[in-house]
Amino acid sequence: MLQTFDERNRDLIVSVRGVLAHRSEAAVSPFDSAVQGGDAVWEGLRLYRGRIFRLTEHLARLRRSARALAFTEIPSDEEITEEIRRTLHANGMTDGVHIRLTLTRGIKITSGMDPRLNQSGPTLIVLAEHKSPVYDQSGITLITSSVRRAGPDVLDPKIHHNNLLTSILAKIEANVAGADDAVLLDHRGFVAETNATHLFQVTGGVLGTPTAAACPEGITRAAVLELAAGAGLPHQVGDYSLAQFYAADEVFVTGTMGGLAPVTAVDGRTIGDGSPGPVTKRLTELFADLTARSGTPVVHRP
Repeated sequence: MLQTFDERNRDLIVSVRGVLAHRSEAAVSPFDSAVQGGDAVWEGLRLYRGRIFRLTEHLARLRRSARALAFTEIPSDEEITEEIRRTLHANGMTDGVHIRLTLTRGIKITSGMDPRLNQSGPTLIVLAEHKSPVYDQSGITLITSSVRRAGPDVLDPKIHHNNLLTSILAKIEANVAGADDAVLLDHRGFVAETNATHLFQVTGGVLGTPTAAACPEGITRAAVLELAAGAGLPHQVGDYSLAQFYAADEVFVTGTMGGLAPVTAVDGRTIGDGSPGPVTKRLTELFADLTARSGTPVVHRP
């Protein structure tokens, strides 16, 4: 799976520190903490029909992550939302949009890791792109990466930070293997998530997903669990081995970038009959309905 360039994004307007500029002119300082050490937090948001799905939850996670990293200043939810509105308005965007929201510790007075060198407040970046869900709805394939997800004793996964090298290394392995994405295990050998999404499996009519011991507690993941509960679908959160995923009747992934997408094979093992299963289809329908009728209004849709 390789994302393609959308011509509608050629002249994007991007917001950096409150300045709206063409994508070719938008600038981040070489002294910014994100450049110097990946010292930043981020969220992926999706705009459906003028509304951002679960914006409150995303901003709360952004704030928790920034506080865990001891950011001295964090813009209010109202300030961030207004900057998102300005950016969307500047691009004339109302639907089918993915927003990459980044908050860095800010610009340093001189190079160095010490956060005390940051004396000018944080940098907020709003990057909105025309982008449909990126995964093939007929199914994707996964391989297991040699890279492990770190536990909270190494780098707490509850911090939604910008250092994505673990995911990038896993994605490289998936590319080499000809798979769409890679499964990452936790330090105990249980399935954690993929390089970009959370994982679910269905066995005997019971929906299961790995714990968030070694991965962020995904917003889309939480929504799917809520939908399962509302639909009376048996579900549980626990530790799952690769063998359990290999033998599952259905497997699917969840995330803001791709929504829900079925998995047809893991490490060369065909999942079920190799096509999207009934539980996956049902939850995909319920999720589409949820995003169509909920969300925080940010732009007017004609």
